[in-house]
Amino acid sequence: MTARRSVAIIGAGLAGTSAALGFVDAGFDVTLYSDRDRESLRDKVPPTGVGVLFGKPREWDAEIIDDLYEVGNTTGISARLYSGAGDERAAVLEFNPDYGYVAQAVDLRLRADDRLARFLDRGGRFEVGQIGLDRLDAIAADADITLVATGKGGLSTLFPVDESRSHYREPQRRLLQVTLTGVDHGPESFAYRSSAGGDHSLFNLDAQNGEIFVGPFLHKDAGPTWSFIVFAKPAGAWAARLDDVHDAVSARQTISGIFAEYFPEDAPVIDQLEVIESDPVSWLKGAVTPTVRQSVATTAGGHPVAAIGDTAIAVDPVAGQGAANTLFQVAELVKAARDHEGEFTAEWLSAEFEKHWERRGRAAVEVTRLYLGDPDYATHLELSFPAAAVSPAIASALFGLLSEPNPLLGLRTREDVEGFIAAVAGEPHEEVLARFAPAGQFSSATPAAVSA
Repeated sequence: MTARRSVAIIGAGLAGTSAALGFVDAGFDVTLYSDRDRESLRDKVPPTGVGVLFGKPREWDAEIIDDLYEVGNTTGISARLYSGAGDERAAVLEFNPDYGYVAQAVDLRLRADDRLARFLDRGGRFEVGQIGLDRLDAIAADADITLVATGKGGLSTLFPVDESRSHYREPQRRLLQVTLTGVDHGPESFAYRSSAGGDHSLFNLDAQNGEIFVGPFLHKDAGPTWSFIVFAKPAGAWAARLDDVHDAVSARQTISGIFAEYFPEDAPVIDQLEVIESDPVSWLKGAVTPTVRQSVATTAGGHPVAAIGDTAIAVDPVAGQGAANTLFQVAELVKAARDHEGEFTAEWLSAEFEKHWERRGRAAVEVTRLYLGDPDYATHLELSFPAAAVSPAIASALFGLLSEPNPLLGLRTREDVEGFIAAVAGEPHEEVLARFAPAGQFSSATPAAVSA
């Protein structure tokens, strides 16, 4: 009888648990290692992001696990762009497209725990303890495949930075994430912004200070809730406000203050939201330096280990590409390993990552740069945002890049972008852009009635 091939996975977040379940279902003997036990992973650490799956990534996720969730789904997004400060502050443009797909935001702690539960039910082994370089060497010596999924920290430094693919040397945003409760999901929640209301997420952009994403969310315990991410430009006015955040209450206060001053049209709804008392770690702040690492490293004993998820490609979350990249990489790696005959060499592991880079990774990095407002994409933004404000088809196509980013790679020049606008809108780009006029003002939520 042929021995089952073995896989060792270090890290039990979304990447690690997805890989563990995928490989055990593909017939491998799998051990998953974590520095925390299952209870701690679910209940004592914050979620490491919102993890929205925009459209296509849900199909890759379905190759690993069936959809267990009915809450946190959205069909589009309400985007508004503001510019200036004080008396010069202006409402520039807005658009409210349907995606043409369904996005889903589920607590990553819940996603990982559900995968871990199935993995254990199907005979996988889960070991808790610290994994240093010596222990990793011993693990890799005994496994046919060893994967490192410890995220942006942990063992990631084992994999040198790929300078040719890493565009930044410092974070492009300071980040604040928090989950709040107190407003129902559904069309009535933000009806003043669009007829879809709460069936669309919100994306407020401030040219000087950053962006805020607000979306329906499935919290691991509280159920239907709202997840917020503040993307504060390091040189903007919001960044210093994040220094005052030290718990969920101060996170809520900071967000409420930003909405009151910068987005008063939304403030009456935002003020109704409250912290989740049962989850004191429902918030997180930090920063990500977008980084692509070399995908394969060698331990002291000469054993190859491969990076997956954020360990391989860490992106700023502004375009929601982290979870998507992870799930695509894992799903394709499992299929490739299942069908592979022979040793899983460093060359084989590296070749599989290169396939991932060409199929999704590179485009995910580039669409993130687009949404960060990278100077390389100034022309794209100059043309596409005004066009999106007057053409629902272009607005949908712009956010379609979150689901399938590869079309962006074909838009290199001004002429390419103009051609894209014309093709999507079905009319010359000049006619589309000629219809754009500044918004002037945005519709507003009605303030709550003051009781006598």
